[in-house]
Amino acid sequence: MALAPSICGVILAAGFSTRMGRDKALLPWPPVAEGTPAANTFLGATIDLLQAHSDLVVVVAGKNEAVIGPIVYAHGAFLAVNREPERGQFSSLQGGLREVLNHGRDAAFVALIDHPPVLPITIRLLRDAFLNSGPDVWAVVPELRRGQELLHGHPILVGREMIEAFLRAPVDATARDVEQRCRQHIQYLPVEDSRVAANVDTPEDYERLFSSDPISSEKQF
Repeated sequence: MALAPSICGVILAAGFSTRMGRDKALLPWPPVAEGTPAANTFLGATIDLLQAHSDLVVVVAGKNEAVIGPIVYAHGAFLAVNREPERGQFSSLQGGLREVLNHGRDAAFVALIDHPPVLPITIRLLRDAFLNSGPDVWAVVPELRRGQELLHGHPILVGREMIEAFLRAPVDATARDVEQRCRQHIQYLPVEDSRVAANVDTPEDYERLFSSDPISSEKQF
């Protein structure tokens, strides 16, 4: 893997948020009680986070283009639209990675909108590991230990070879399929950031952030 001179951010936000009942991109961040003014949103905070460590950020929208577009532009990001989001998240991933190449970049952070923004130190660790890796490393994936279990989370940082592997895969594949095929080229990076594995799919998941996520840890810039 040739070291990338520049890195792009990609946020996959084209899902239908069916179980949440409202668009996850618009969830207040940090979490606030209903009716309390929000400082930011999942989407806005994730854009801000990635912009601090990449050249530009691309947000992939779906049917929610009109709803999240104003947030994308207000935070200085680019909008790409998956016209067939019903094909699944992998189609959004492929569309976002094509935009990475179209913008002349050959590496990208890939973040999912159903995760809260991770700690800035996690982004820095992923970037440093990627830039200092050898030619056989195509991607860096955060790894969280939870008891005896090792969880692989997001965002991930992928280089040109991994981008090409995702783009060559059939649209009915999954990111996990490609990861398994390329496992020998992936560096799993231990992190101490529970947000990398914090899926927020339901209102109950979001409510748990109030107690389980120490917002004071944001000081770890």
